[in-house]
Amino acid sequence: MGRVLRQLKHGWNLFASENPELSNSGGYAMNSPRMNHTSSRLYSDKSFVTSIYNRLAVDYASVEFIHAKLDDNDVAASIVRDGLHECLTLDANIDQSAHALKIDFAMTLFETGEACIVPVNTDLDPLNNASYGIRDLRVATVAGRTPRKLLLNVYDDREVDGNGKPINGGVVKTRWVPKELCVYQENPFYSIMNEPNGLLQRLITKLNLLDDIDQAAASGKLDMILQLPYNVRIESRQEQAEKRREALRKQLMNDELGIGYIDISEKVIQLNRPVENKLLEQIEYLGKKVMDELGLTPEIMNGTADRNAINNYMDRTIEPIANGTRLEYTRKFLTKTARTQRHSIEIYTDPLKIIPIDELAEVADKLIRNAVVTANELRPKIGYRPSDQPGADKLNNPNMPDKDQAASTGEVPAPEPLRALPAPEEVTGA
Repeated sequence: MGRVLRQLKHGWNLFASENPELSNSGGYAMNSPRMNHTSSRLYSDKSFVTSIYNRLAVDYASVEFIHAKLDDNDVAASIVRDGLHECLTLDANIDQSAHALKIDFAMTLFETGEACIVPVNTDLDPLNNASYGIRDLRVATVAGRTPRKLLLNVYDDREVDGNGKPINGGVVKTRWVPKELCVYQENPFYSIMNEPNGLLQRLITKLNLLDDIDQAAASGKLDMILQLPYNVRIESRQEQAEKRREALRKQLMNDELGIGYIDISEKVIQLNRPVENKLLEQIEYLGKKVMDELGLTPEIMNGTADRNAINNYMDRTIEPIANGTRLEYTRKFLTKTARTQRHSIEIYTDPLKIIPIDELAEVADKLIRNAVVTANELRPKIGYRPSDQPGADKLNNPNMPDKDQAASTGEVPAPEPLRALPAPEEVTGA
């Protein structure tokens, strides 16, 4: 009860704080249909490029972040189940789960080249206390910066603002946040994805040009030339031609079926055939280069990639991004004292997910037989509940029975047969 009262008394909110260092520089209502209702990120429609962002973001979200305590060998020995671990694994905020927060963070990172994760509610004021508990986290975009602070766009999910006025639908507000209080990460593939003249930005430009050409082709224009039976180089003839064109246009526009007539000496020349250019070829080239630079293959995009391709993709593309986030979590949200006590944020990926079912039995046999994992550690990975049989939680080779296994089955091992003593060597005389 004392802890609850202390949290209510000392609880801190990023938007309710009256500290001048976090002064609000404005806010805007979330009335744009392209805006995510749970964050401050603006969605953008880039067709093929969006599918690349989404594939990378979903694979990034498959990496698990845990607050762990390490052993003497810097290996995670136990899980620290505090507020930070809850935000990393289950409940990030009132709108997003931990998985949705990771996808939102990754999409923001890929689209803008940088992204932040900021604690909105804590049990103590982080500006005055180094040891504070985190209650929820939000993704924020960077609007400005100084050497020590970042101006962040953060979604405010409170029902009322600082003056007690109701807020309809939530508001994105800007706040100055010290750099040591927020996770800030730059896209490690910035030169490829976000550089103004990078491969991906050039691909986006080419796709926009192709969309403009398609829109012009589907605009309903006739794209035809009316050949008149007289020369139109003279100004008076040009005026007469303009009147004739206007008359034909009105015929087609005013008729329900779009039918008009021309003189027997006039001729219509149709021009709606596509003009060949190298735009589509350039788009295909840039798309392939972007996929190669990011380690994406057509098999990874459609889900038919083999184990080696997926491992290479995870090691070269996803792990550098996830490891950068892990280091930021560790150095920003864990104090130096906690790190001295071997607290750390660790990442984990399940390698068994990418093993085909026909190979999983062989892999499981090798892992259990060589005492790498226990049977109960492996059973949930293949959809079975842990077993209550004795020995299912022990690291041993099931093909080599021991005394515990014999006792659990009630079988008494047969005594070893007596072996005959070797005959004494004959002593020969000199």
